[in-house]
Amino acid sequence: MTTSPQPYARLAGLLYLVIIAAGIFGELAVRGSMVASGDAALTAARIAASPDRWRLGIAIDLLMHVCDVFVMWSLYALFRVVNRRLALLVLLFNLVQTAVLVANKLFLLVPLMLLGDAPYLHGVPATQLQAWSYVAIRLHEHGFGIGLIFFGVVCVLEGHLIRRSGFLPRTIGMLMQVAGVCYLVNSLAQLLAPSLQGVLFPWVMLPVFVAETSFALWLLIRGVDAGGWQRRMDATRP
Repeated sequence: MTTSPQPYARLAGLLYLVIIAAGIFGELAVRGSMVASGDAALTAARIAASPDRWRLGIAIDLLMHVCDVFVMWSLYALFRVVNRRLALLVLLFNLVQTAVLVANKLFLLVPLMLLGDAPYLHGVPATQLQAWSYVAIRLHEHGFGIGLIFFGVVCVLEGHLIRRSGFLPRTIGMLMQVAGVCYLVNSLAQLLAPSLQGVLFPWVMLPVFVAETSFALWLLIRGVDAGGWQRRMDATRP
């Protein structure tokens, strides 16, 4: 690994912004405009009318997860000098989150398969195909929430590393920890109290957007305090 932290910071910041943009596109521009809450027939009609748009949403999501891996690697390179074991734990939780979310994308392929014109579907009533497609989409929503439980832990631990680092603003560390708590509250509410989650969302995610965007922009524009990072690096050497 290079001894300069700035390339890692710039790469993490740039790709973090790509992840944020890709996530917004997938959730709002694709699924948000095509999935009609509680209406399987309308949702199926929209997907059948624009299957390429649905596929694009899946592809953008997968690009987001590829970027995830590079961000994890870059942040581990930065934070290993603060606490190697904790940085490794963050990396492991992040890998679990990404693995869950990547596997979860299989649910989004189900509507494309069920709403097509394959011969083996001809004997199945359209209403059943629409219902199964909608259930798959709902399962994706819950799988996404499960993955974000692990990312909530990542944000809490990462915020601690930022606050202890000496080369990034403590305020960003606190914001990331608040974001982690918001992720956990939202995902646990989705699992344990769906009616409460409906009230909390999307407001509970506003601190998440502020925290992650601030962190990404800081890494991209300002980078890290190279002197502070180097002092941390020197302290780890025997």
